[in-house]
Amino acid sequence: MIAVQARRSHRAERIAVFGLRVAAGFVILAMLALLGYLAFEGTKTFYVDKFPLWQFLFSPDFAIDSGKPGAAVFIAGTLAVTLCAILIGGPFGIAVGVFLAEIAPLRMTQILKPAIEVMVGIPSVVYGWLGLTLLVPIIRTHTSSPSGFGLAAAGIVLAIMILPTVITLSEDAFRSLPGALKEGSLALGATRWQTITRVLLPSASSGLAVALILGIARAIGETLAIQMVIGNSAQFANGLFAPTAALTTEIVTDMPGATEGSLLEHVLFSMAFLLLLIAMVLIVLVRFALRKRS
Repeated sequence: MIAVQARRSHRAERIAVFGLRVAAGFVILAMLALLGYLAFEGTKTFYVDKFPLWQFLFSPDFAIDSGKPGAAVFIAGTLAVTLCAILIGGPFGIAVGVFLAEIAPLRMTQILKPAIEVMVGIPSVVYGWLGLTLLVPIIRTHTSSPSGFGLAAAGIVLAIMILPTVITLSEDAFRSLPGALKEGSLALGATRWQTITRVLLPSASSGLAVALILGIARAIGETLAIQMVIGNSAQFANGLFAPTAALTTEIVTDMPGATEGSLLEHVLFSMAFLLLLIAMVLIVLVRFALRKRS
């Protein structure tokens, strides 16, 4: 009887292991297929249309009808919007994470945590609509911007969107620190503020770096929310309140008019492939930060 039960257990274990390997293999194949397809389509701009890579990356001229698919404006817009978002949302998110982990009473934490989790589930179109109806009119009224659309509006909307990610990961970074660090600092006579700024913050730096990098990854791939407030103008932003465009917004804007096999379709695939490469670089940075942390 015992032998029969042991054989059944081994058989069930082998079936479970086989199922897990099939699932893992499917995920790997799907990722490789996606990467291969985007690489194949995204490089047609260079080996089919014979457009130099350096001109695609650095040329500001985007005129498909004239054979000038330069993406420098959209690359600069993507980087500028992401930088604005992380400069606004990064410090604020880390500060809230410190507050929740080290200062806030338990009752307040129990109230704020669900509220932050609700922010994660809000669709991006809602953030974009609120930015369009509330933020853009405020910018138009109180600044020199004639329309209110532009880099500042997109950066603020993205900063609000990345806050849940940065706050949650920052709080986890502080809570994962050994309690002896805090206790030892306080025992030596340091105040709570000195303990946070001089002991806990440096010790959690790698975890905070992960929070910021994932916040950047969340921001750099966002489309609909910033499309509604950025202005969608193929020009470099000459100020915070000037309209511009990003890689994601340009893909969404021009995708309906891209015919199969056209230069525009190839360029849009190239932009998508560039976004994928940026995301992969960010993932590598996260892995590096996690390894350093461990």
